[in-house]
Amino acid sequence: MVSSVVSTLAINGDRLMAMIRQLAQLGALPNGGVQRLAFSEADCQARALVSGWMVEAGMTVQTDPAGNLIGRYAGRFDNAPPLMTGSHIDTVPNAGHYDGTYGVLAGIAVVAALSSQGRHLDHPLEVVVFADEERTMVGCKAMAGQLLPDAELYRSRSHEAIQDCLARAGGDWGKIAQAQRSPASLAAFIELHVEQGPVLTSADKQIGVVTGIVGQQRYWITVTGQSSHAGTTPMPMRQDALVAASQLVLAINRIGNQPGDQVATVGRMELHPNVPNSIPGQVEMSLDLRDLSTGRLRHLLFEIQREIEAIAANTGTQISMVERLHNEPAPANSHIQSAIAQVCDDLQLSHCALPSRASHDAQELSRITDMGMIFVPSEGGISHAETEYTSPKDCLNGATVLLHTLLRLDQHYHCNRSAKLHVD
Repeated sequence: MVSSVVSTLAINGDRLMAMIRQLAQLGALPNGGVQRLAFSEADCQARALVSGWMVEAGMTVQTDPAGNLIGRYAGRFDNAPPLMTGSHIDTVPNAGHYDGTYGVLAGIAVVAALSSQGRHLDHPLEVVVFADEERTMVGCKAMAGQLLPDAELYRSRSHEAIQDCLARAGGDWGKIAQAQRSPASLAAFIELHVEQGPVLTSADKQIGVVTGIVGQQRYWITVTGQSSHAGTTPMPMRQDALVAASQLVLAINRIGNQPGDQVATVGRMELHPNVPNSIPGQVEMSLDLRDLSTGRLRHLLFEIQREIEAIAANTGTQISMVERLHNEPAPANSHIQSAIAQVCDDLQLSHCALPSRASHDAQELSRITDMGMIFVPSEGGISHAETEYTSPKDCLNGATVLLHTLLRLDQHYHCNRSAKLHVD
């Protein structure tokens, strides 16, 4: 059970919800949603607001060259590697109030709970707002040493140069290598996030213990047939690219529906010439594959490639596939998973294990440190929409689990007792 000393620490749920509501006013849309694109005026205003809340909670604040806003709460052994939490506050064009934002503000609420009682962990505690999570993930990639050197890859949605974007947010592309953290510079990273899916609500569970973040492979498939007149070309003599593409979509859906946690999605399709009286001569379409197992992803791809060969032969078409994205799976640290589950048991909160099928900043941080994630329910499984909703009770539950998990991890990752003691 939670100790009597620790149990005196409590998250101010009302304050947490007030911060969520206030931040949602920056970039507010008429439909009740939020549009706060990375490096926009609304994003910069949100950064300033969050920075102020960090200071109020007792943190010192800086922005690294990658545009990551970092609040630091001193530890008893202040030169020990910090425990880190956080997420992002930038949004997709039509977003809700919780994605990313909740994890950042809950981290601030954790620090405020400690600060209100004059308590410090042995480790310093850092709360991070990662830059541009929703598009380029430039912030977390730079911190994890995964950033590619080509600045053109990180242009904004409006095609603004990343150099200008970072300068506006207090970063510096010319010094971005300095944002990289070494494995020795972090004790662990834990991210609290709304699930963005229906698993927790369907299972009637209060907390999700994330087993890892799925690997993602994205391809662009081109099906080439022969465009010709829709009225004059007999059916047996056609090389209809759309017929071939349709068969492939059904095959991908069938493969994705095999037993397991994998997903396989065709989300975009373009037809040429795309007119009513012509047989489609070419179809281009996307393929998105996700699973927590690298081996399983390879097997899915093998099965899809086998279907491609058969469909191409049967329809007289040519089908090619080019990889556009490759993210390896990021398993969550087993001890952190156990710590989260134990905290849930101590707090009498129901929980279940599940993978994250969406990308998060934690995916990149796992490359350099032990990583864990905590999920809270998303009503109806809805996210990236104005109707995204997580109840105040669930928000408080998640923040409380984050607080007590960090307390457990503070004891698990031993500090060097010869390290310099922090003095308030």
